[in-house]
Amino acid sequence: MEGEISNFMTVWTLVVISLTYCHTISKTVRAGTKRLLAISPVIFLFFILPLSLTTISLGGLTSFFIAWLCNFKLILFAFGKGPLSPSRSCSLAYFIPVACLPIKIHNPVESTKKEEGPCSEINERGLKSPMNYVVKCLVIVAFLPAYEGKVRVHPVIINLMYLVHVYVGLEVSLAVVGAMVRALTGIGLEPQFEEPYLSTSLQDFWGRRWNLMVTDILHPAVYLPVRSISSRVIGRRWAALPASFACFLVSALMHELIFYYIGRKEPRWEVTSFFLLHGLCVAAEIAAKKALAGRFHLPRAVSGAMAVGFILATALWLFLPALLWCDAEDKARSEATAVVDFVKRTWSVVEYTYSSIMKASR
Repeated sequence: MEGEISNFMTVWTLVVISLTYCHTISKTVRAGTKRLLAISPVIFLFFILPLSLTTISLGGLTSFFIAWLCNFKLILFAFGKGPLSPSRSCSLAYFIPVACLPIKIHNPVESTKKEEGPCSEINERGLKSPMNYVVKCLVIVAFLPAYEGKVRVHPVIINLMYLVHVYVGLEVSLAVVGAMVRALTGIGLEPQFEEPYLSTSLQDFWGRRWNLMVTDILHPAVYLPVRSISSRVIGRRWAALPASFACFLVSALMHELIFYYIGRKEPRWEVTSFFLLHGLCVAAEIAAKKALAGRFHLPRAVSGAMAVGFILATALWLFLPALLWCDAEDKARSEATAVVDFVKRTWSVVEYTYSSIMKASR
């Protein structure tokens, strides 16, 4: 684990240096193809750096942060778009965290303009209260006895617990990163998850509740260009369908890449199948809403139960097996054990030091 931490520090030192270069180059190279060529070595480097990390907690998050989110932000930045622009009025202290971390700056004015914000009271106050995350962590703690005796628990129940664990682990990890950035910079941030278990449809789940930083990056990087092209081919009315599906296709490929970083195993394309299936279903949902034009809709309780049930069923079928294929379960257990051992050793040192000080003072 010590070697992993050393590699982790080296990776992030290189990330900071590379982003400083990108920020500097933007002062002399105008947005467009030339800027893209100037920062392309950084984009390539960010695909390579996660290969030096092997853990889920450090390597998995780092690959998500830099190989996916940061690279997409840099591509948008190359053309003067995205959260890193306009570059000339963007300080380095702002540029680096926004570029490499999954954070979204809170803008109350913009939040009030959202047509279908599911949790506007959360958006207005920024990050959620600590109690929200404490309760979710306690749920995971309650799962631990079942994990220990999982031979006596039905496999489907255990797998559902794993899915909840993945959701809570990801949300809490991103919230911790956001809280650290907020404490250091004072920047108001928005939450990355909007209670996805309250979704009323697949479109609501993927577009407004689940991992919103990904949605915010895929929208300008994939959705808008594909919709613009599609509108000239099939018309504006139906252009959202291929644009939405394209987002799921890109997300599928990026998940395959991240799972490779975690497990270093040849992909079996299960996670790709998961996202392509959901892409088709979301496109069908959008088409049905356009065709019906508000003439018929299911009660929210019914549509919500159907959407969440479908998400869980397909995740058990396709997403979770792909994650377990990466040895995520064994790695998570060994990393948790390493953290517990580190805390125990640290506590022993603190306790011994305190006892020595007390004896010396007598």
